[in-house]
Amino acid sequence: MRVNDESHGASSAPVPATGPVPAIAPASRRALADGYALLRDGPVADACSALLRAAAGLREADPFSARGAWIAAASAAWAAGDRESYRRILMPGPCSVCGADSGRALCAEGCPDADWRARCIGMGAVVEADFRRAAALLGPRLHRLTPRAQAHEFRDAGSVALLLGRLPTARRYLSLALASARSARVPAAVPDILAHLAYAELREGRHHQARAHAEEGLLLARQLGQRNVVADLSAVRALVVSIAGDLVAVRKQAEEVMAVAQSHGLAQAAFLAEWAQARAELGSGKVERAATRLAPLVQPGARQGHFGLWFLAVPCFVEACVLSDRAVDATEMIDLFAVWAELGADPQAPAQLERCRALVAPPERSEELYRAALARHERAPGPFEHARTHLAFGMWLRRRRRPIEARAQLRDALLGFERCGAAMWGKRAGAELRAAGEVSGAGEAGLLSSLTPQQVRIARDVASGATNKEIAAELSISIRTVEYHLRNVFAQLGVRSRTGLAHLLANVDH
Repeated sequence: MRVNDESHGASSAPVPATGPVPAIAPASRRALADGYALLRDGPVADACSALLRAAAGLREADPFSARGAWIAAASAAWAAGDRESYRRILMPGPCSVCGADSGRALCAEGCPDADWRARCIGMGAVVEADFRRAAALLGPRLHRLTPRAQAHEFRDAGSVALLLGRLPTARRYLSLALASARSARVPAAVPDILAHLAYAELREGRHHQARAHAEEGLLLARQLGQRNVVADLSAVRALVVSIAGDLVAVRKQAEEVMAVAQSHGLAQAAFLAEWAQARAELGSGKVERAATRLAPLVQPGARQGHFGLWFLAVPCFVEACVLSDRAVDATEMIDLFAVWAELGADPQAPAQLERCRALVAPPERSEELYRAALARHERAPGPFEHARTHLAFGMWLRRRRRPIEARAQLRDALLGFERCGAAMWGKRAGAELRAAGEVSGAGEAGLLSSLTPQQVRIARDVASGATNKEIAAELSISIRTVEYHLRNVFAQLGVRSRTGLAHLLANVDH
């Protein structure tokens, strides 16, 4: 989410004045107010320009406010996905106190500007993927707060923790920021805090909490006219809904995000909305569509998604490519994702990387990689991703004619999806369980009792409008195998067409 806003300068000590305090030009104050207003409701590129102008005008007279404007300008560049501006804003010039050179040189020990400079350099290190340095410079900020800290200080710490991938810490501080803002009766700050909190919960796999906070924030942000924050919150909600099974709802929410994101230049919100649609398509078996949607967002090039987020969608892209017979497109992306996973900024990435490698590995290596992925999941939060690995491994075992082992993995997947509210993925795991020989207490009713579990699944997919190609991709079998099963289904049920099958199954009790 957006890294900072106007409150963030409040936790950095201003440079003490050594002489007469210069007068503040009214134009600088107007630029500051305009910049903050645009950051919440307006083109974020305009917000960035206004805030940089304000920071320059306030630098001598009010360094405290100038620094807040400077960090808020970086926030605007992040929201816009403008990597170069973000990098340039956080490249401090020479220190006027200790003389530290411009660039990435730290201040001398004891310099009053040391904390401010370390903060800028640490945030800049994130965009350079130097997370070790970022953690060394920003990490200490996470341990300076007392229970009496103000909302903006808790939010600042939560944002830093998000940058570093310390999700439980981010969630804790953002919860404290929310409680503080509510008790201080500062409603304008609440939606943005909720957006960050919902995003942290989403990243940690706490989908139910993320949806509740996103919807609470949406109500208030709409009342306050904060359309940019509405877009951020709607994007998070779309990602939560994307695992539940309602493609129409996800598409509608994504369209709401894009209506604001495109006109206001919100690259971050736009990326999350596209990812939400692709994840819903992947879960519902529309794997080719998911792969096509994600390809420009994750692959290097001018159309690549947000510079700080694109790697989050790589595991979905890899799975979509493998299921749609485009595994060759996934190999390069796995190598790029490995670089991200090794940085230590995403607790779930190492397990996701092993799963991606298992999906494209030769059979003699896949099992080892799946088990390595499951072991890594045990050391990181994220029940949804954990369940996805159980599902992928179970599907692999079933295709290798190891049904007993497959059922054990698929049961774990089904339970994991149920806990997350991932109904669409749970349905997929349940179908795989039946195909692996799991028999429910009631069994299949009526005419369907004469079909095998695999034939039942194919019949239901055909009745819902899926093509043979889509079914083959979803089940990881060939189109000819689908055609063979479908002919047997027609013969068993006494129908002659896909339409006749749909009419027949419309009256079958699921």
